[in-house]
Amino acid sequence: MQRIRLRYTKRGRLRFTSHRDFQRAFERALRRAEVPMAYSAGFTPHPKVSYANAAPTGTGSEAEYLEIALTEARDPEKLRVLLDESMPTGLDIIEAVESRTSGLADRLTASEWELRLDGVDPADAERAVRAFTTAESVEVQRRTKNGVRTFDARSAVVSLETHSSAADRPTDQPCAILRLVVRHVTPAVRPDDVLSGLRAVADLAPPVPAGVTRLAQGLFDEETGTVTDPLAPDREADTAPPSAEPSSAAAKAPA
Repeated sequence: MQRIRLRYTKRGRLRFTSHRDFQRAFERALRRAEVPMAYSAGFTPHPKVSYANAAPTGTGSEAEYLEIALTEARDPEKLRVLLDESMPTGLDIIEAVESRTSGLADRLTASEWELRLDGVDPADAERAVRAFTTAESVEVQRRTKNGVRTFDARSAVVSLETHSSAADRPTDQPCAILRLVVRHVTPAVRPDDVLSGLRAVADLAPPVPAGVTRLAQGLFDEETGTVTDPLAPDREADTAPPSAEPSSAAAKAPA
């Protein structure tokens, strides 16, 4: 059985696609591309697809991951192209590697996000960021299926800073861009929780909903302060030279 790990995106209007909607679209793509999927056992077999830490509905992403199991070996890049052609534009399959290491989900321990705050002056955003990052804790509330939950949004945030970036479209309105790196903890701290925290500590309230995009997710590198590529170990294992075989002479040497 071959396992392939895929990286995909949620762009444009497709950021509003729910995880369940994506699952349906992806399984249709598997059928269209005639991928030799492995199936689970039982009364209702389903394709063996493992999804890892999907982004919340309404947020864009450049770094979503999943793994599929095949009954026949396929070239990862050719498979990627076939699947990408079968997916809606915006849900793009942008990378595929053969799984050669264990624990993909265990390598998704942090995310880097970009938060676009239209209508917010960058100076006001900078003051709010300073207030948030210098606070020991920032309590926020989130409504869950079990009621309203209060938790600290500050402790999971590794870094939060304003980022100078040209607007993606001409506008006369101010716009602040924030870059956020947050650890994956329980309860999960999401970008909207950090925005709630900015409102709590500095009364920063964007006049329109923030545009949120996940730029990366993977292991957090403590030395560099960056989020590393979770597929890198598989690519490195794929290109590693085979271990040297003993020479024929050595093999025939008497004990």
